[in-house]
Amino acid sequence: MSDRMRAIEITEPGGPEVLRISEQPMPTPGVGEVLIKVAYAGVNRPDALQRAGKYAPPPSASPLPGLEASGVIAAVGAGVTEWAEGDAVCALLPGGGYAEYVLTPAAHCLPVPTGMGMREAACLPETFFTVWSNVFERGGLKAGERFLVHGGSSGIGTTAIQLASAFGARVFTTAGSEAKVEACKALGAEVAMNYRDTDFVEVLKAEGGANLILDMVGGSYLPRNIKALAMEGRLVQIAFLQGPKVELNFAQIMMRRLTVTGSTLRPQSDLAKAKIAEALRAKVWPLLDNGRVAPVMDQEFALADAAAAHARMEAGDHIGKIVLNVAG
Repeated sequence: MSDRMRAIEITEPGGPEVLRISEQPMPTPGVGEVLIKVAYAGVNRPDALQRAGKYAPPPSASPLPGLEASGVIAAVGAGVTEWAEGDAVCALLPGGGYAEYVLTPAAHCLPVPTGMGMREAACLPETFFTVWSNVFERGGLKAGERFLVHGGSSGIGTTAIQLASAFGARVFTTAGSEAKVEACKALGAEVAMNYRDTDFVEVLKAEGGANLILDMVGGSYLPRNIKALAMEGRLVQIAFLQGPKVELNFAQIMMRRLTVTGSTLRPQSDLAKAKIAEALRAKVWPLLDNGRVAPVMDQEFALADAAAAHARMEAGDHIGKIVLNVAG
């Protein structure tokens, strides 16, 4: 094995063009870590935020972008007993996924689901960890509840629609085109609204309000989300495409006993992420193994074309997940 590898680096904060192919030193697994020979890497919005200089990686993480990947275990560090060289895995990463090899804690790896290819498996960790921890653990979604997810055609949205539907919730979603609306319905959304011509507040109010809302838009959506919630409803915020600051009337939160919460995944402890992985393996991986749930794929790019992948994601026309073919 060479002591060098190909990787995409962020040459300076900026647009997609600052992503460049480079040679980097080969990482070595430490205690509790595995080294993965990457097949595919998922492309996610936090990668673009990091590239733009708006989302610094944790001090201990790789400065290279990439928060999820699929591949084969190439080496294991001391104390690792659950994986061996040659095992096919997909993994949540602290960073560094846009590379031929990447390190991650062994406890953040999951098996490639039965019958699923590496291309699809690379799309699972970031979105499934995020959706499970926020919708089901933090948000407490239960069967029969009315669940609204914004951005239903995104990687997060397509995952949330499928999982909420699989666990018996009534799913409502917003999207920005008729093609995206139809895609959301095909995944299990009972009601999919084009936000350009439909007011989600009025639609949800007519149904009695949302018991749970998952939002990554923020900005002007925040007060509208509050209005759309049912009595004792919950709002879980996971990103702010429109910005995090807004004027909000907290009297509504008090009078209707609403809960407003949120989280980000990357800064959480290794132990917290390991616990999410355990829950996914027990509760969600059987749905992936039997084909009840599957990632929605948009487009594949070569590793060297990471800039084009970012440009596609930021244009907002994609439906589902974008991946980099690293091994190809």
